[in-house]
Amino acid sequence: MDALAWNSGSWTNPPERIEIADDEMLVTAVEGSDAWRLTSYGFIHDSEHALLAPLAQDTAMEVAFRLDFSHQFDQAGIFVAIDEETWIKAGVERSDGVDCIGAVVTRGSSDWSLSPVPEWHGRVVTVRASRSGNALTVRARVDDEPWRLVRVAPLDPDKLVTAGPMCCAPTRAGLRVQFVGWRIGRADTSLHPDE
Repeated sequence: MDALAWNSGSWTNPPERIEIADDEMLVTAVEGSDAWRLTSYGFIHDSEHALLAPLAQDTAMEVAFRLDFSHQFDQAGIFVAIDEETWIKAGVERSDGVDCIGAVVTRGSSDWSLSPVPEWHGRVVTVRASRSGNALTVRARVDDEPWRLVRVAPLDPDKLVTAGPMCCAPTRAGLRVQFVGWRIGRADTSLHPDE
């Protein structure tokens, strides 16, 4: 995987503050920032902070950050976008007092899946989105532990797609996310590691 510079992309919505030093990016999220469309809650939120660069077919992108959440719905990870109604966000979100790995896949309306990972708190999380065929395969891991499959979602192979680091702070001010890596490379060769 090749490193991407923090100035390689464009923000969907500018964060409150960005500090870049020593190959890391510290982002302070705006209070109330989020990405969601309609399902269950009835609202549309498109105020996420996502730094997006092209994600070509047969390419994978990784985003790494230090997990240090404390408030409901604090979140960070990767955002993959086609348009305002078609996007995927995946990473860690704090839900009901627990850090959870999960994904939101949106095609007009959003869905949501979560799995608790309380043991990941305070460690470096890497989220990998791999684009191949008609799918986006999302994996995640903490430190150098094995990858975990998070989601396989449909993704039109003919569409222009952008992706990159994402964070949101739906319920509070002052969320600071320390991103420690942004990389791009070849797509995963298989959905399963033994194939």
